[in-house]
Amino acid sequence: MAFPSALCIFSFLALVQAQSESQQPKIQLRLAGNKRKHYEGRLEVFYNNEWGTICDDDFSILAAHVACRELGFLGAVAWSPSAKFGQGEGRIWLDNVHCTGREKSLAECPSNGIGVSDCRHSEDVGVICNQKRIPGHRFINTMNNNVETLEERVEDIRIRPISSHLKRIPITEGYVEIKERGKWRQICDEEWTPLNNRVVCGMYGFPGEKNYNNKVYKSLSMRKKKNYWGFSVNCTGNEAHLSSCRLGKPLEPKRNGTCGRGLPVVVSCVPGRAFAPSSSTGFRKAYRPEQPLVRLRGGSRIGEGRVEVLKNGVWGTVCDDNWNLRAATIVCRELGFGSAKEALTGAKLGQGMGPVHMNEVECSGFEKSLTDCYFNNDALGCSHEEDAAVRCNIPAMGFQKRIRLSGGRNPHEGRVEVLTEKNGSLVWGTICSENWGMVEAMVVCRQLGLGFASYAFQETWYWAGEASADNVVMSGVRCSGTEMSLPQCLHHGKHISCPKGGGRFAAGVTCSDTAPDLVLNAQLVEQTTYLEDRPMYALQCALEENCLSSTAKKNDHSSYRRLLRFSSQIHNVGLTDFRPKLGYHAWTWHECHRHYHSMEVFTHYDLLSLNGTRVAEGHKASFCLEDTQCDEGIQKRYVCANFGEQGITVGCWDTYRHDIDCQWIDITDVKPGDYIFQVVINPNYDVAESDYSNNVMKCKCRYDGYRIWTYQCHTGGSRSSDTDEYPGMSNQLHFR
Repeated sequence: MAFPSALCIFSFLALVQAQSESQQPKIQLRLAGNKRKHYEGRLEVFYNNEWGTICDDDFSILAAHVACRELGFLGAVAWSPSAKFGQGEGRIWLDNVHCTGREKSLAECPSNGIGVSDCRHSEDVGVICNQKRIPGHRFINTMNNNVETLEERVEDIRIRPISSHLKRIPITEGYVEIKERGKWRQICDEEWTPLNNRVVCGMYGFPGEKNYNNKVYKSLSMRKKKNYWGFSVNCTGNEAHLSSCRLGKPLEPKRNGTCGRGLPVVVSCVPGRAFAPSSSTGFRKAYRPEQPLVRLRGGSRIGEGRVEVLKNGVWGTVCDDNWNLRAATIVCRELGFGSAKEALTGAKLGQGMGPVHMNEVECSGFEKSLTDCYFNNDALGCSHEEDAAVRCNIPAMGFQKRIRLSGGRNPHEGRVEVLTEKNGSLVWGTICSENWGMVEAMVVCRQLGLGFASYAFQETWYWAGEASADNVVMSGVRCSGTEMSLPQCLHHGKHISCPKGGGRFAAGVTCSDTAPDLVLNAQLVEQTTYLEDRPMYALQCALEENCLSSTAKKNDHSSYRRLLRFSSQIHNVGLTDFRPKLGYHAWTWHECHRHYHSMEVFTHYDLLSLNGTRVAEGHKASFCLEDTQCDEGIQKRYVCANFGEQGITVGCWDTYRHDIDCQWIDITDVKPGDYIFQVVINPNYDVAESDYSNNVMKCKCRYDGYRIWTYQCHTGGSRSSDTDEYPGMSNQLHFR
């Protein structure tokens, strides 16, 4: 008798489950709002023919996982309360959502009930999903809303070139194909528009699109069997990714495999200047953004950085209020990249210096320059802690396939090995470490996509690389720092010259995602400059440390030296603390001043003629590299007293007062006239920085034999007219 009872109970439970499933509201989700990535945004629900939002009350990461999986992503990374992605409109459909994380839809999670909420749109919830898609995910649309996006249906998208274009780098032209349920399918071009081309080219790193030879593709399509995707695509042209475009009407494939009068979709993209191949010189030797109104600074990888704009001849930053993917994409396209894959806020790529030029930027998405967008001139209340930045889509150049790090303890360090052609075949080999330095290491890390270099090694015997790659295949490497790959640097070519040989003397690097960035306060230098005549008997320690000009050695103790004194305040505006290259054990003790030098040359001080010739010089060893003061809320970490740790914390600055030894230039032998006063921090590139161009500070200077005036002091790269103001000079350092 027990068996029928169990059967009845089972049937009853199944009936209850079926009824509960039938009672679940039919909903659809999307990501909306001020998105900075295509896989994040305000979570919105489509129900009863109306889009609405979800309240953040009781929302959790478990609910975020359910929502992201429902959208076709592997899961959630995080969720955000309080309308982080902007306030939505219309109804608030869900409130007090409680999920276990195992549900297939948010509709299965207990809540107050559809449309029952006491929240405001200031409580709209947002999610950040894992950007990886669920393999084979297929969204079944039960809603007749005509606003479904490809996000729910597509696993991957590619541009497949025809055979004659396979060896072209980058691939700029080919069939647009969509991967659905593990199979690549072509798209029928019946409903395809130029705006769709714009989105596809943008996501592959290209700023524009162009026409192509239709006859070639028409001929190929007639010979090959097609496998069409069942939908058209409807883009506005502003999407960062094709998967964010809306689905168009379903397309019914014909019996013969055609799509009516249409053909497979083909796109032809225009690469930016830095990526465009040239028949005479190969790829351009270095990436140099030539757009005069907008630039990127502080980025560790190609196509990323803090956004800076030029106004009245002075470079300044952009405040992150309202900063979004649309504005970021304008910047990326303007600089020759594709659409933006991320719009960064909160000075994520370091703080700038100088003015904040733009605030509350709003773009339509089709402007040619960020300066064409609407913006608020008044940046009152904005600080450099709110500097906006971008990460752009860049073309696949294959640079990472031709270089590797071998033997290191982790993927970010090791002996540098490059792939080169030798006797008709490709072989791996090492790089001669003679003159190998931080700038070359920076190019290696950039080529590998590993960020900045933190160390450059001229000996790598402790890293056992591949034995088959011991031979030196590249020597005489010298980079400017702007190159995208090592072969773009100057080098000996096929004629290898490496007296030390490879093996233990092969070049090596360590890479890091972040780096410090030192900037001198130019205004303080201008305000504190003065002359002092000081007797030689009070300058013996300075003479011993080579802080005086060479003629001082011939003077007796009763003579005087004329010193140009000033204070320097050096800020670390990067993302990592600035530390000396050498550890305690390698610091040098100076008996006269009775202190250690952690960096023998920390700054160069020069007085230059107007044509750039050095007429007087000085230098400063970092005998006390410490946090003199810090921004509010930041604790000092480095103090020199009692043989303490030396460095400059992010957000802090080290001040060298005008009245300490060697904080001067000896101008005793300088004649009256007009000069350039220059200070260079970290002149030998001993320590890695995210931006070396702002290590230079220059002033105009007039000396009448008795008094000195300094004026128009500014850091390198802060103005548009540096090279015009100072003939023969540039912002690049040359003390290597």
